[in-house]
Amino acid sequence: MGNTKERRSLLVITIMFFFFNTHHHQVMSCPEQTTNCTDQDRKLLEFPLNLEYLEAEFFLFGALGFGLDRVAPNLTMGGPSPIGAQKAKLDPLTRDIVLQFAWQEVGHLRAIKKTVKGFARPLLDLSIKSFAKVMDDAFGRKLVPPFNPYANSYNYLIASYLVPYVGLTGYVGANPKLQCPASRKLVAGLLGVESGQDAVIRTILYARAKHIVHPYGMTVAAFTDRISCLRNKLGKMGVKDEGLVVPKVMGAERQVAGNVLAGDELSLAFDRTPEEILRIVYGSGNERVPGGFYPKGADGEIAKSYLV
Repeated sequence: MGNTKERRSLLVITIMFFFFNTHHHQVMSCPEQTTNCTDQDRKLLEFPLNLEYLEAEFFLFGALGFGLDRVAPNLTMGGPSPIGAQKAKLDPLTRDIVLQFAWQEVGHLRAIKKTVKGFARPLLDLSIKSFAKVMDDAFGRKLVPPFNPYANSYNYLIASYLVPYVGLTGYVGANPKLQCPASRKLVAGLLGVESGQDAVIRTILYARAKHIVHPYGMTVAAFTDRISCLRNKLGKMGVKDEGLVVPKVMGAERQVAGNVLAGDELSLAFDRTPEEILRIVYGSGNERVPGGFYPKGADGEIAKSYLV
């Protein structure tokens, strides 16, 4: 009799334990059948691979003279090698920092692809001509000689100003749209490091804000201001980008003109949608018209939906 009661008690406990764990798992995880969670999250997590590929290749080539095809060919998934990327003439400190950025971007690609399948590396145009066109558009005239991002540390850091910031605004924009805790955690981790990279680049450039970029006769601060204005123009959603020096009324709490970190009126990071990002990185101001760093367009369902 006693053994029967013990067996019944054990059975009840087992059933309750199973029920609790099953219910707990359903609440805490992101179940496959929840389309709103998995489908939207997958699209939003895949999209930034476009920018992570660009950053990884630009930083790897800048520091080492070679890219993903050599350091992590499996991550490319057979995608085409970038056009025109090359080793930059960097001073030791800048090269050290850029190399750290490069390996961080490789990690970012791995992190995203551990969560979603992703897609092959899209065709990237990282040639001198591609960067020169961005600078020409930023200044509204052809710079002579054409801007060469690989010529020296100053030029490379100015060109780097183009890269992580666009990605971090995308992560800020994506975060509230994500359904799964795991997805939000991943994006928060990516955003933290991308923001750090942008802060390092901006700090180095801010320390040299008054330096004249030869042979153009314009300061580093002027370059950042023109680049930011161009991105605002292409994004078509108002001011979401600011240079290193701004009118005091646009500075933090309207108290400073120095703008080592860009932020809104409350010093919060700006956000961008995938559509805004495509308009900027294509250089066309139109998410349906590829070009710029992505001559054949970006990949992933979001980007492809505009190329039909």
